[in-house]
Amino acid sequence: PNSAKTPPLKDLPVPLFAPLHLSILAIVATTALLLSWLPRGVFQPRALGIALAANELVWWFYRYSNEGLHIDNLPLQLCDAAVWFTVAACLTRSPVIVEFAYFVGLAGAGMALLTPNLMRPWPSYPAVYFFLAHGGIVVSIIAVVAAGRRHFRPIAIFRSFGLLLLYASFVGTSDRLSGANFMFLLHKPESASPLDAMGPWPWYVAGGAAAGLALFILLWLPVRTYNRSNANGGPALSNPGGLQRR
Repeated sequence: PNSAKTPPLKDLPVPLFAPLHLSILAIVATTALLLSWLPRGVFQPRALGIALAANELVWWFYRYSNEGLHIDNLPLQLCDAAVWFTVAACLTRSPVIVEFAYFVGLAGAGMALLTPNLMRPWPSYPAVYFFLAHGGIVVSIIAVVAAGRRHFRPIAIFRSFGLLLLYASFVGTSDRLSGANFMFLLHKPESASPLDAMGPWPWYVAGGAAAGLALFILLWLPVRTYNRSNANGGPALSNPGGLQRR
């Protein structure tokens, strides 16, 4: 028999890796690639940031208008934070903000896109919003990093992971006090997810943290740099964030 926490694919609002799901993933990937290839004079990261922020504000107006404000629907999920860090990255292009948005945005929103945990079935507005928000994070931060030719030094991995642990500690304390389950720190999501293979609580939390760090390292590989020299042998732009543009 199927567990209530791991429903069969046919019972999911958007069946995993069915044609609809694969089409959405393909649109996100194609959009990110196209924006990454735009010339610097054409690419406008601020427009992406404004669009992402507007989508988020409309969603929360809709949700609070329908549900009211209570502890279970506060914007404390990791991807809620990732949205606003990505907005800030698009608007400011601050090195530390860009690196954190890159690691957390791609790791968190990317995993959410691969294993969607929807509130309502497709094509309801909450389901459409889910893919717009998470897809928007992925598209925006890839475009900002790729179009800006950004490169991270190794310390960027551990600085971003440390900030993530601080945020998780805050959210975990909030979960314990309120009984909410932001970031799935008290129990696993109801839909299928990689956490299902990591054992019961609290082991899946530790396993998820270790997997997150490993994913950060993998995400660093395409944008890695070790020193202050760029590919042409010239001096790279120095900055305090461990991130280079070249």
